[in-house]
Amino acid sequence: MRSLVSQLSIHKLEVLCTVVELNGFSRAAQKLNITQPVVSAHIKALTDKFDVPLIVKAGRRIELTEDGERVYRWARDLVSRTREIEREISDSQKGVVGRASVGASMTIGSYVLPALVTEFQRAHPLGEISVQSYNPMAAMDAIHSGACDFSFTIIDPRQDMRGLHAEAIASDDLILVTSERVPALEGPPTPDIISGLPFVSAQWGMPRREIEENLLERYGIRRRSIILEFGHAESLKQAVRAGAGYAFVFRSSLRGELKSSLLREVETPGMSLKVPVYFVRRPNKRLSSFQQRLVDFLVDEITAQLEGHPPAVGP
Repeated sequence: MRSLVSQLSIHKLEVLCTVVELNGFSRAAQKLNITQPVVSAHIKALTDKFDVPLIVKAGRRIELTEDGERVYRWARDLVSRTREIEREISDSQKGVVGRASVGASMTIGSYVLPALVTEFQRAHPLGEISVQSYNPMAAMDAIHSGACDFSFTIIDPRQDMRGLHAEAIASDDLILVTSERVPALEGPPTPDIISGLPFVSAQWGMPRREIEENLLERYGIRRRSIILEFGHAESLKQAVRAGAGYAFVFRSSLRGELKSSLLREVETPGMSLKVPVYFVRRPNKRLSSFQQRLVDFLVDEITAQLEGHPPAVGP
């Protein structure tokens, strides 16, 4: 008798994973470019095959049953491995010596990785590298789904890290900056003075904003005037350069502006706002030799840039 697993299609399992990860049938249909009735039919087919409820509705949200949770985790791993082997076979047919899909949080992906990946690619011209920037939660989802092989990211404190291996490799500093258009403070920037400054910040509800708020609260800082919010560090910096006020920004994204005096750092004695940067992958992910060389190079170089230590090896 044929096993249950042999009768299941990868596509149905992918539909299940997408419904769970996007928390909705309509959103899953939109992402997969199929109709919502087709999504519902695939989920019903899986439910019938396993002969147990997998998903239940809780108001507007959906929740996995206990059996559904087990099926989802198994399906997610199977879909991820399938995507990986498809990429590897495709690379072999094209004569590509290696391929890597790298995920990153916005700042690392925008300001740290581009130059490093370019340097590595020059030394490995027959390899192909793709870099995708995400918010921290999406970066984790991309690893789970197999959309990226590994990621360099900050971590949302609300993130479910089950099924992932995360290794802290460095810390990026949040520093207080403003522009020359903003008058200098008359006295030292005490927590009370900082709390009353006009701020530009990440949007409310974003992981980056939550991390920032949690760090500031350690020093008794609760900002009373956030006048502008942006979804990306570059937009935030442009607003500060235009004289909007103050912002806490990752040092790694500020090298050019600080050197050219487009922005100036406001010293905050006694405060250390360090945010860990993690290398994240699935524990059972098998890295190719090309991917492992890339990981070793990037870990060394990211650590060197953020911590100020010389790298151990070259590309």
